[in-house]
Amino acid sequence: MTLDEAQVSQIKPDAVAPAGIEAKAEALAAGKAKMSLPTMFVLAIAAGMFIACGATLFTLVQGDADLPFVAKRLLGGVSFSVGLMLVVVCGSELFTGNCLMVCGLGSKKVSFGGMLRNWVVVWLGNFAGSLLIAAIVFGSQMGAMNSGMVGDAMVSIAASKVTPDALTLFCKAIMCNFLVCLAVWMTFAGRTVVDKLLACVMPITVFVACGFEHCIANMFFLFEGFFAKLAGYGATAASAVDLGPIFFNLGIVTLGNIVGGSILVGLVYWFAYARKASQGK
Repeated sequence: MTLDEAQVSQIKPDAVAPAGIEAKAEALAAGKAKMSLPTMFVLAIAAGMFIACGATLFTLVQGDADLPFVAKRLLGGVSFSVGLMLVVVCGSELFTGNCLMVCGLGSKKVSFGGMLRNWVVVWLGNFAGSLLIAAIVFGSQMGAMNSGMVGDAMVSIAASKVTPDALTLFCKAIMCNFLVCLAVWMTFAGRTVVDKLLACVMPITVFVACGFEHCIANMFFLFEGFFAKLAGYGATAASAVDLGPIFFNLGIVTLGNIVGGSILVGLVYWFAYARKASQGK
């Protein structure tokens, strides 16, 4: 089979240029703001489930006490990246990635109310999806793997997230979504599934390996740890894992994620590539 000239003209093996990525982010933001609430919520549930799948694999890696510290963190980071891969390729609504909607806000293609509506609905949907997978994974008795060390890891991971002070959590959250949104930004540049998958891996590995805080992942980690605590795992760390500290973490981390994604990525690229065009309107 031969290709005609029109088909050949559509073949573009090169990545989308930075200015084109920003324009794409604006167009996607406009579509997200106009999405119906039921569709938005269901796609947000899907994203919460996808991120929880990556978090589940990370938990399994952390349940192996024989791995050296750095190797465990790096392998866990690569494992966790499957969550964003599923979000990007399968199509869903992820709160942290949607912080890039500020590009559309800056160019007046999205209203503040439309963006806030999306953020609230998607955050709640992500929470529902994460909690659903946490409950199913807990019911699967995954915590009993490796003689119960996976269950102990569930509690330990949750405890490590509720013990830092607010400033530490806020800074960890800024760094996390700075990296997550850079990964999402790079997927906008890709023209193939392989491009998009590769774009996810290294930024996500950096944030996970370095222990930064992602509010949607924490919805899974914190409640999975809470469930594991109730089942008797992680006795030495269990006392720290309670509902008050869990929601404190989610609140601070959500704010930090907004700063890291919206300001350090979205507004930076909007200022660089779209500010003058917007002022000329």
